[in-house]
Amino acid sequence: MPPTLASLVHHSALKLTVRAGEDRLDVPVRWAHVSELADPVPYMEGGELLLITALKLDAEDPEAMRKYVKRLVGAGVVGLGFAVGVNYDEIPKALVDAADHEGLPLLEVPRRTPFLAISKAVSAAIAADQYRAVTAGFAAQRELTRQALNAGPEGLLAALAAQVDGWAALYDASGAVVATAPEWAGRRAARLTAEVERLRERPAPASSVVGGPDNEDRVELHSLGTGRRPRAALAVGTASALGTAERYAVHSAIALLTLTTERSRSLHAAEQRVGAAVLRMLLAGQPDHARGVAGDLYGGLLDAPFRVIVADAGGELLAGLAEAVESAAARSGEAVLVVPEGERLVVLAADGGAAVTACVEYAAAREAARAVPAEQSGGEDDEVVVGLSAPSGPIAAAAAYKQAEQALSVARRRGRVLVEHDQLASGSVLPLLADDAVKAFADGLLRALYEHDATGRGDLVASLRAWLSRHGQWDAAAADLGVHRHTLRYRMRRVEEILGRSLDDADVRMELWLALKATSVE
Repeated sequence: MPPTLASLVHHSALKLTVRAGEDRLDVPVRWAHVSELADPVPYMEGGELLLITALKLDAEDPEAMRKYVKRLVGAGVVGLGFAVGVNYDEIPKALVDAADHEGLPLLEVPRRTPFLAISKAVSAAIAADQYRAVTAGFAAQRELTRQALNAGPEGLLAALAAQVDGWAALYDASGAVVATAPEWAGRRAARLTAEVERLRERPAPASSVVGGPDNEDRVELHSLGTGRRPRAALAVGTASALGTAERYAVHSAIALLTLTTERSRSLHAAEQRVGAAVLRMLLAGQPDHARGVAGDLYGGLLDAPFRVIVADAGGELLAGLAEAVESAAARSGEAVLVVPEGERLVVLAADGGAAVTACVEYAAAREAARAVPAEQSGGEDDEVVVGLSAPSGPIAAAAAYKQAEQALSVARRRGRVLVEHDQLASGSVLPLLADDAVKAFADGLLRALYEHDATGRGDLVASLRAWLSRHGQWDAAAADLGVHRHTLRYRMRRVEEILGRSLDDADVRMELWLALKATSVE
């Protein structure tokens, strides 16, 4: 501990006597300063023991002493040492009363005790305290390193919590809690998710302090990682501000966790290269070779139905999707294969697993963000588009990849963030006719009929639509139009003459029906 007024009073060589403020002797002393100025306040920083002989003070004037002591207290001076036998044989009553009124500890310094002795005692105590703190810090560093090597991040957090007499928590790249020590701190750590997310938006290294005297604890948050985007975050909760030794322990933990994070990044890059090789083999129709390369890393993923996810976007959004998917898989203990391909991301994830759920939730969040005005959302022009295949297995991986690409194409065309291939099969083909190329084909195919109708010589387009919708049944189609069936037969012959195509051909009827639908799709 740093020196206090009490420790100086109990110092046998100094022979100090307390004349006022006996109940405030436990405050730390940052320094001992000698000043005979009538107003030394401009040169104070707070926490000093001020030593005087009252050379330039009228120490017997009650009003002057009240003002003098009040200014010292306001400047943060923690104690006043008065040397007797120099200018005054004893401390004047006016000064004693003023110190007692303001609660400022007043120490009587005997003539035989030089101020230098008090300054040396304070300096020596501060140096000893700093040495103890540094020594304790190095001991903490050794213990944290040992725990990190033997028990991983969980052991390191437990050692750190013991060192700071509080709790510690580790968050992953998505802001989710990975581990806490002690276990009871899990709920407290979870309440800081929003604060961790805000910290992640700042370039690493970054830190912040939340909570304080009015809350149950004071929490320091520190980002981990050397890249522009933090890879993780550390929270340290304590009842009060950290001391020097505790600060050493926290800094050591940050360094060790950063090393672990960077090592994990290298391993992650290697795993991605293996994953890319496995994906290429699956798409090439070599499931047995893919399984051999996957080994224990991705083998479990290939033993159960999986989904293929193909995402297209800018780098930042793809990184966010990758983090969400990988973090969810890590928390649930499931394997996930993530392969970046330029501005595209390919993912193989267990069907019904946490990674697929995280992907869907991420897409839903991006979809919701679209409803926010650009000036409120930051004006982000780029957007992620995701296609999700139906459940598949290693043998049909290429087909699943094609399904995901088809779903991606439909999502882009419809202006959606995510489309599942199953939705295409259960929905209608008609929305697909909204493509500009399809509409251009339809307009070209039907233009002659529309031009004919524009002259007022008949309603061939409506007649063709009614006849096709009734599958060529003359009486039913004529009834829908309110004309005689012979009139409808004449109109259909005119359609064939104008288009130069036979309505007896099933392909022609199909093309005409789709063209009519395409021209009615908005």
